[in-house]
Amino acid sequence: MKTQSLTAQRIRFQRPTRSRTAAALLIAASLGLLSPTALNAAANRPATRINLPAGAIEGVHLSDAGVTLRAFKGIPYAAPPVGELRWKPPQPVTAWAGVRSAQQFGARCMQLLLFPMEFRTRAMSEDCLFLNVWTPAQAAGAKLPVLVYFYGGGFAAGDSSEPRYDGAALAARGMVTVTVNYRLGVFGFLALPEMARESPHGAAGNYGLLDQHAALRWVRENIARFGGDPDKITIGGESAGSVAVSTHMASPLSRGLFARAIGQSGAAFGPLSVWSREDAQTASEHFQQAMKAPSLSLLRAMPAETLLAGTGPKDNPKFLFWPSVDGHFLTQLPETTFAAGSQARVPLLVGSNSHEAPHTMVLNQQPPTPQNWRAALKRIFGPYSTDVLALYPGNDDDEVRRSATSLASDIFISHATRRWVDAHRETGGAPVYFYYYTHKRPPKRFPEPGQPPEDGAVHSAEIKYALGTLGLSNRFVWRPEDHAVSRIFSGYVAHFVKTGTPNDPSLPEWPASREERGGLLRQQIAVETKTITDAESPRHTFLRRYYDENPHLAHDRR
Repeated sequence: MKTQSLTAQRIRFQRPTRSRTAAALLIAASLGLLSPTALNAAANRPATRINLPAGAIEGVHLSDAGVTLRAFKGIPYAAPPVGELRWKPPQPVTAWAGVRSAQQFGARCMQLLLFPMEFRTRAMSEDCLFLNVWTPAQAAGAKLPVLVYFYGGGFAAGDSSEPRYDGAALAARGMVTVTVNYRLGVFGFLALPEMARESPHGAAGNYGLLDQHAALRWVRENIARFGGDPDKITIGGESAGSVAVSTHMASPLSRGLFARAIGQSGAAFGPLSVWSREDAQTASEHFQQAMKAPSLSLLRAMPAETLLAGTGPKDNPKFLFWPSVDGHFLTQLPETTFAAGSQARVPLLVGSNSHEAPHTMVLNQQPPTPQNWRAALKRIFGPYSTDVLALYPGNDDDEVRRSATSLASDIFISHATRRWVDAHRETGGAPVYFYYYTHKRPPKRFPEPGQPPEDGAVHSAEIKYALGTLGLSNRFVWRPEDHAVSRIFSGYVAHFVKTGTPNDPSLPEWPASREERGGLLRQQIAVETKTITDAESPRHTFLRRYYDENPHLAHDRR
């Protein structure tokens, strides 16, 4: 999320059949190019071909931490949402003949380049409903636990090919890892009345979430072919991906498709809640008017590049889209579902970072002085400013900087995440493991001129540590302590996916969150990982009251 035209052809080619591959190996051996040991190892290596209901796929072998894995990339889990299928729920994938290569990531979904992201796919297309699977090479029939992970990006950007989401490291720990593409922006969340009229459910919008739901169903039906256990699925995600996880817990369609959940910095709770049906419709009609397309058929006839350009420049989009209460995927606000205890009653590992947003966000780029701090609070909170100052004090420049960072982080995403924690603790009937990630990442290898210092763990910085993917990025100069923190955090994630608790004898103990000594037990994840008593309840009690009394003040959802 922001605190701050191409159409891809699906590439089809067929690798040599097993018999031809074996013949090539025998010829190489006879010429002395392969030793008998190498020949036997190649012959005994598990096949990378898997037969799916829609057809056969063939992936690749790779190794991570000395563990041989199989990776299958760019697997279509739904039909291309193009033409008449644009702005419709995902449809079943069309069967293919022969063997489909699953060795490269599929195209990323249509999006503006809103954030600095590293993609391992060159193509961008509406034809983007692909998923990727990493699994231990010997996993067939093993019934391993499964992690299905949704990327972040404000429901406007992101892609499963990003190195930070790579599933190999966690798969090497003895699980199956799945990452999923889903429709974004105007393609994923436009919600016009004409769409609702053609829907058998009377629903419009949320196509990106329905894509995720379809992927979950695909995983339930097919993951055993990759060695996974369909009854041990964990869903996880960061930022918008975390918001999505909270909606799946609330959705009557998705409950029952997973056994546990992970949320990293984000939740569909105030002030980050989903839109009402009316708000989503109004925003969508404004876009339709701007595009001068009075009918849905005219919008569907437009090139995808034209629609994307119509949302505005990447540095300041004119139109943003967001999940909504559509009456089908979501029948009410997720917060209402959780209050009633009707959500998926599964173990939850959830938390946020110490620097989700910079202090400049609330100080309006002014220096962090006590005078500027009081002026900023009065500008933002009006008659509530005295209450805010008592909770976020600013008696000197350093204290102002710390308090402004905390307030910006709370407003942006931490408060919504905390409301999710409180709601599931109270009504979920399952343990909640609450973390506070504070480890500052190292300097960039090539620093950007004028980049301000980071006052803690910035938004999204924890992803590489939690998923064990530090080694796939050279943007930072990784230190031994970074790898140590990653070992702990990814260890927690792996053990939670396997058992429903992050606790493993090799890791610092992490108790389920509960009230104790005037706060909540929370795991601080850093070089010195330990359990702390989070004393921020008064802040969140105030913010809850403030946003409940002023719902129109929910911030820009980017």
